Amino acid sequence: MAKLLVVDDENNLRLVVQKEMSRQGHEVATASDGEAAWELLERQDFDVLLCDINMPRLDGISLLRRLREKSQNPPEVIMLTGQATVESAIEAMKLGAYDYLTKPYRITELSVLVTQAADKQKLKIDNQRLRAQVERSHQNMPEIVAESPQMKEVLRLVQRVAPSDTSVLITGESGTGKELVAQAIHRLSRRSDKTFIDLNCAALQDSLLESELFGHEAGAFSGARARKLGLFEIADGGTIFLDEVMEMPAQLQSKLLRALETRTFFRVGGVKKVEVDVRLLAATNRNTAQSTADGTFRPDLLYRINSFEIHIPPLRQRREDIEPLARHILNKIAGVNAPELAPPAIDALCSFSWTGNVRQLRNCLERAVLLADNGRITTKELPPEVVYRTNEPNVSVSYNLPKENGTNSFQNHAPTALHEVEKQQILRALEQTGWHRGKTAEILGISSSTLYRRLREYDLDVR
Repeated sequence: MAKLLVVDDENNLRLVVQKEMSRQGHEVATASDGEAAWELLERQDFDVLLCDINMPRLDGISLLRRLREKSQNPPEVIMLTGQATVESAIEAMKLGAYDYLTKPYRITELSVLVTQAADKQKLKIDNQRLRAQVERSHQNMPEIVAESPQMKEVLRLVQRVAPSDTSVLITGESGTGKELVAQAIHRLSRRSDKTFIDLNCAALQDSLLESELFGHEAGAFSGARARKLGLFEIADGGTIFLDEVMEMPAQLQSKLLRALETRTFFRVGGVKKVEVDVRLLAATNRNTAQSTADGTFRPDLLYRINSFEIHIPPLRQRREDIEPLARHILNKIAGVNAPELAPPAIDALCSFSWTGNVRQLRNCLERAVLLADNGRITTKELPPEVVYRTNEPNVSVSYNLPKENGTNSFQNHAPTALHEVEKQQILRALEQTGWHRGKTAEILGISSSTLYRRLREYDLDVR
């Protein structure tokens, strides 16, 4: 099916073409002259334009010329005329018309041309999307290792929700593997042969995040020289994964909510409504109830993205996974030459709290591989804090606060006291690393962008 716009000042002919093309399954709009057609073309996209040449106000050749000059993604144009001349045909083809038909014409002939022109338009759009995908291409992530009952339950939920189009919110501390779960949902879904796009909402400035998600038109802001497709358009038919979704600025949350509800949006600086079919997966390390209560995240948006929640427990609560995870990570790092783990090293790894979860475990093993001798990792190659269990923080920085018996263990504490605990923990980590922010974020098990925000909040920008 294609979206067609039929432009002809002959009312009867226009209606006949509209009826026949609709009968063949196309979506058809009509206009009586070039100016009316241009108003429609400014508001929405069409695949094929069927256009008469001789019309009042704005003729077909002038409309074709305006499309070429001003439209970023013009439809394929088939010119229709009852007064054909060699000159008009040559001019139309020079201006980029797909083909040229002389009245009277057979509907079957027109139908074939429409199908061919629509196919060409689809190829152009697919080419744009593929180019954007290549720019954002990334390697496949390792498979999920699940030996503990908790992670087996996570995988069971993944298998149940994946075949549907339900929005899923994945919660858990930083470094637990939320993106891996999102990719597993996509691979097991009916959209697995389509695009999977991921975006960390905390990694971009607020002013750039809207353009990244929804795209922009040429001239929408300084430096926007050409139209850019947003991630929602690139992911059309597939899945989009928004990591750290609760870091999204408030002014963008309403636009995201409307895009999810209506499956339509406007590019930045655009007036054409863009229609997409995208499944949303989101993740956060924040406490969702606290974020909605303090007004940082819209409750109605949370209800929309949290149709189905999957919580990934921290590594310290599923110690059965530590040893198989360590072996899996070593194989990924060193391949067939991966060193063996000595029993004392395994005991040390399984006893440590891993506040940074799998990400911290991987960093520890990368260091151990570099130091290992004779293809064997002993406690000598592990960091001292892992071996002797020193410098382990008493409270996790993660916003998913530990729960006991289904209730928040911090629910009776004043928010200011919790913030003071967090501030002191960040200070201790900064002192350990000599105020190296990258290493501090790794120790705390949070992203660098989250650490920078906390440093600004607690006036710790300067040592």
